[in-house]
Amino acid sequence: MLKSLLGLAPQEEPDGSFSPSKLALKLATSDVTDYAPVSYEASPGERSRILVLFSEQKNMTMANGRAFSTGSHPVEALVPMLHLQRAGFGFEIATPGGKPVVLEQWAMPTRDAAVMGLLGELKARLEHPRALGDVVASLEEEGDAYAAVFIPGGHGAMLGLPDDPNVGTLLRWFHEHDRYTISICHGPASLLATTLYGHDFLYAGYELAAFPDAVDKKLPLIGYLPGPMPWHLCARLRDHGARIVNARSDDTCHVDRRLITGASPAAADKLGRLAATTLLQHQGDKAS
Repeated sequence: MLKSLLGLAPQEEPDGSFSPSKLALKLATSDVTDYAPVSYEASPGERSRILVLFSEQKNMTMANGRAFSTGSHPVEALVPMLHLQRAGFGFEIATPGGKPVVLEQWAMPTRDAAVMGLLGELKARLEHPRALGDVVASLEEEGDAYAAVFIPGGHGAMLGLPDDPNVGTLLRWFHEHDRYTISICHGPASLLATTLYGHDFLYAGYELAAFPDAVDKKLPLIGYLPGPMPWHLCARLRDHGARIVNARSDDTCHVDRRLITGASPAAADKLGRLAATTLLQHQGDKAS
């Protein structure tokens, strides 16, 4: 009762899951973003598509049994995509099973015209994405069109993606074919799929940015999460040999070889700029 009075209680949704408390929403979300459009001089050329792999699962079961209403974070997805679109890249939308994309609706920046405009433009593809298995099966025929794969964050990226063999196959294919992988916040959970079926972790020895475990451990205190995390992302990545370069949920972005990562929603605009310029530079170098 006291938590409810103070705005600290997670808010129950019709399906019995919980979205963040009123206080958490005030502290951690905004109805506008810091997206700032820029002009990109080069064009992507033949490799003009970005494969965007979204979550299709909504509810994360926390350590106390409560369900957190999650999915892909709209700011972490759409702000980088705005930059990539301005740089000339198009998008292929996929989810593991071809089910509709699940976005964290409570994090939607509803007064941001650019973000909401892109959301409207992508509506049909978000509702009817390609199944990742079909994408993987077509890589040898269609793969030359892809410049990168982008995996947005949101706690939903920890549901299904790390355990999906198609995710591991996809990431290894992009790695072996000199393409970029872009991810942000909890999106790097998907990298763990490269260990399935006895494979070595593809990113052992890499440096990357991700959402800090220390912050996830504190989020139940303000009602952002309805309970403790079922497992911790950075600890798992470190166990496999990755090094996390940030200690805060800030705008840290990092490039290590063909892996581009960002720390949190605060990094979305910076990550988009970095990804766009890096991809264009790489393709220009390959063409010259």
